[in-house]
Amino acid sequence: MSVKKALVPVEKIEHRILLIRYEKVIADAGLAEFYGVPTKRLNEQVKRNKERFPDDFMFQLSAEEKSEVVANCDHLSKLKYSSSLPYVFTEHGAIMAASVLNSSRAVEVSVFIVRAFVKLRRMIAENKELSRRIVQIERHLADHDNQILELVKVIKQLLKPDPPPKKRRIGFHRDKL
Repeated sequence: MSVKKALVPVEKIEHRILLIRYEKVIADAGLAEFYGVPTKRLNEQVKRNKERFPDDFMFQLSAEEKSEVVANCDHLSKLKYSSSLPYVFTEHGAIMAASVLNSSRAVEVSVFIVRAFVKLRRMIAENKELSRRIVQIERHLADHDNQILELVKVIKQLLKPDPPPKKRRIGFHRDKL
């Protein structure tokens, strides 16, 4: 098992997973590299088995998405000069790609790819919980800030000297009615 782990570490796969269209995906070039096949062969097999790859398993990047991915990801710099738009695969698409490639390496590596996706999903869930907790604390602190401001107002009013009482004139006075 350690020999397989040394072939494709989960950390290496994690760095190749991108967030595009609110989906965690891996580019066809990265997937082909992990599976030990040329990208062209991977895409050929995918096209031959198109019915196995619905839109939620894989999709093709638009030209704008491609240029953004190339600009932000060093490992995809080769795509800059490619005339074709790359495909990206979700977790399920990566597993299905291993099944259509039908090579022993693809099957072995698919396990590590699934582990990488699961690890990222777990990290995102932990971040959501942490984010929720921070928002809760911020609300709590905002309530405290409001309460402290009210206390300061009351203390300022208490510290204000009372206005001097009206001096009463000596003698009898008629009240003005």
